[in-house]
Amino acid sequence: MPAFKIPFNGYSVKFSPFYENRLAVATAQNFGILGNGRVHVLSIPPSPGAPIVETAAYDTADAVYDLAWSESHDSLLVAAIADGSVKVYDTSLPPASNPLRSLQEHTREVHAVDYNPSRRDSFLTASWDDSIKLWTVDRPISVRTFKEHAYCVYAAAWNPRHADVFASASGDCTVRVWDVREPGSTMIIPAHDFEVLYTDWNKYDDCILATASVDKSIRVWDVRSFRVPVTVLNGHNYAVRKVKFSPHRGSLMISCSYDMTVCLWDYMVEDALVGRYDHHTEFAVGVDMSVLVEGLLASTGWDELVYVWQHGTDPRAP
Repeated sequence: MPAFKIPFNGYSVKFSPFYENRLAVATAQNFGILGNGRVHVLSIPPSPGAPIVETAAYDTADAVYDLAWSESHDSLLVAAIADGSVKVYDTSLPPASNPLRSLQEHTREVHAVDYNPSRRDSFLTASWDDSIKLWTVDRPISVRTFKEHAYCVYAAAWNPRHADVFASASGDCTVRVWDVREPGSTMIIPAHDFEVLYTDWNKYDDCILATASVDKSIRVWDVRSFRVPVTVLNGHNYAVRKVKFSPHRGSLMISCSYDMTVCLWDYMVEDALVGRYDHHTEFAVGVDMSVLVEGLLASTGWDELVYVWQHGTDPRAP
């Protein structure tokens, strides 16, 4: 499948949970340092060799760092913007009607957004203002702010089985586990000696989460006993930007890194690295696995390209 060329640097890719051929991409001009951003909605062709087609695009006055599809409305998309705003788009409406709303509470860049897969009306935003905010789609102000991290919060991820539980990854080298019914975090994991850039929960074991760090490693943790990691995965040569568990296989994970590669891992086996893709020519910073099509992967990076491919095939193959 041919790569899709975007005008700016890619930051994040997300498959739709409703349509197997739909993909959203967050992009930023000038590597996200200064300039505009754009949200792209792409249609993946049913036949190999056919081009990826853009079906909608939304321009922003600042970089778009991340996005998430709604789990309840098939056309709603939430974007994390570098100006501190959170924008909600409805892809079924014309561009002039978008964004539906712009939520402005964070005081610094919003770096990540995650939609609740269980309680499908709410989402989290993680910001460089050291906080996480909880929102519901129908309210113009946040429900709650979580502020315990001592440095930028790079990611927040809902637990797939528990509607009130999430984890957050921070530049303060910790991962915190939260329950929205509790006044503060319920767990602090000293996950790495360097900044933690991402965290994700296992979709088949609600006690297992993975962390990605500037120290080039991925660590897998069991929250019932987190003094030492379950395993440490080494294979990237630079900081690991994202790690995501497979929605189809409990032990499978995908990661992307500043070493320009995308890696596939099976953390349960001794030779954990099961695939390495080196199709990007700049930092690989966005990666996702389709919930609807097993083995379908997507990635984006600072080389202004979006790739969609089936595991085991060459992402660059026409």
